[in-house]
This record gives sequence, structure tokens and C-alpha cells, in this order.
Amino acid sequence: MKYFHGYQKKHSFFEGWYLKHQSPDGVLALIPAYHIDRQGKPSASLQIITNTESWVIPCSADQFRAASSLFYVNLGTSTFAEQGIHLDIATKEVTLTGHLSYGPFTPPSYDIMGPFCAVPFMQCRHGVLSLSHRLSGQLVLNRKKLNFDGGLGYIEKDWGRSFPSRYVWTQCTWTDKKTKAPCCVMLSVADIPFAGTHFNGSVGSVLFRGKEYRLATYKGLKILEFTDRELLVSQGGLMLHVNLIKDQPLSLAAPSFGSMSRTIKESAACQVRYQFFYQEKKIFDILCHHAGFESQIM
Repeated sequence: MKYFHGYQKKHSFFEGWYLKHQSPDGVLALIPAYHIDRQGKPSASLQIITNTESWVIPCSADQFRAASSLFYVNLGTSTFAEQGIHLDIATKEVTLTGHLSYGPFTPPSYDIMGPFCAVPFMQCRHGVLSLSHRLSGQLVLNRKKLNFDGGLGYIEKDWGRSFPSRYVWTQCTWTDKKTKAPCCVMLSVADIPFAGTHFNGSVGSVLFRGKEYRLATYKGLKILEFTDRELLVSQGGLMLHVNLIKDQPLSLAAPSFGSMSRTIKESAACQVRYQFFYQEKKIFDILCHHAGFESQIM
């Protein structure tokens, strides 16, 4: 896997990492990103999302460093890496300091994009670094201590020119009561422009009791429901039904031709019901209270 693609880009490019951390104290998601607008001007940013608040911190391109051969991003005095994160952020609106250590990553069995990882000229590409990993450590957000000992993490990324004009994304991680193993659902459905036309495509992964189920258009997945509050997909004998029960959307900045000029809404910690079936037999039915959900239906 190539972990950063931006050093040779000249214009209309973005690359961002979504790091989600959850514990009984709440959810904290961080999005360090690098972007180049249509005129070729580079910049960087850090977005911070909690259960109830969000902040966008603009940064200069000189404050950004990333490695291509491993997951390592440095933004000013903060670092994001496979071993964990170190945060030292202080603005007029928000302060966030501390250190979190990560346990071993649980990557997908192969590239989430499948054969589409080699297709050129796609508007946006998606990657998953870890479906689940253990957390330890504490952070202080605006003088409030957040304890992540025993918590769960998830990391994905996007890169390209722009986010899709129409999409729904959701993600949730939890601990299975029976096996005590970490579990995860990630599903994205989007309108994808390709070769002068458009089609609805999907990528997703379900990690449950040590087994990964890959759900994707390139594996024959069918999209049966695609609204701003519901997704229903089927593939062979598998079926995943997602229902947004209660959200609390917050404003985030999103890329349009490399410029972070688009405003989207995301709930980093909301109630989503996930039902997963094989041959009409229920594998699990869970109401997740710390799910991520983002919908842009135009």
C-alpha cells in the first residue's frame, strides 16, 4: 500500500486520513489532510469532530509532512502514525493535547478498492488502514480529560480530486459480547462518474468474530436502497441493512477539485442499526450508539 500520493501532484488534489477513537468518554475523530487547489496552491488542514462539536484548523503546506511507504503524517507539532498519535493543538477556538497508543492494526484482507485500485482517472479513491485496533492513553480537549484506555480505533483515507456529489458513508466498531473480539462495519455507496457516464457503486467490509466479509460492486453487490437514512445491499447470500435512527450532524470541510471549499454534514457519534444476514439467517443485529454516518444526497 502506498500511504501518501501527493508529492508529485500539481493541482486539483486532496488526500486525507480519518482517524476515529471511541471510548465510554465519547468519540473523537481527527482528519489531517493535504490539498492543492486548481491554481496549484498547496495547503493543509486538521479537522476535529466530537459527539457534539467540530472544528476546522487551516494549516500551511510547510507544516505538513507524510511518508509514502508507511503511515506517518506530521502536521505542525502533532503526529499521526501506526504506533499512535501525539497532539499539541492550540487555537483561539480549541485546544487538544496528549498521546494515544494504538494496538496492532486489523487491515482488510486486501485493498478495499479491489481491481478498481488500478483504474486511472477516478474522481476519488478510498482506503482502509485498520478496521479495528485497541487504544490506550488520555487526551485533554478544551480542559476536559478524555480517557481512551480500552477503547477502539478505526482508520481510513480518501484521495483524488473531489468527493462524490451523491454518497452515503457509515462506520461502527464494537466489541462482541460473546467472543470479546472487536467487530466493525464500514459501508460506502456513491454516485461515481466514470468514462463519461455515472453509476452507483459501493465498497464495504464487515469484520465479525474474526472473519471479514467483503461487500463491493466489483464482487457483484446490488444496491437495493440508497437514501440519506437507509442503505440496503445484497451480494450472493449476504445482505446488509443500515438504518440511521438518530443523528447529530456537524459541519465539515470537504474537497472540490482539491480546494476544501465544500461543506458537508457528518455525525461522528449517532445511533445506527446494522442488520447482517447470510441466506436469510441473521448473523447480527446491533444498534450502535457511536456510529459514524455521513450522507450527501442531492
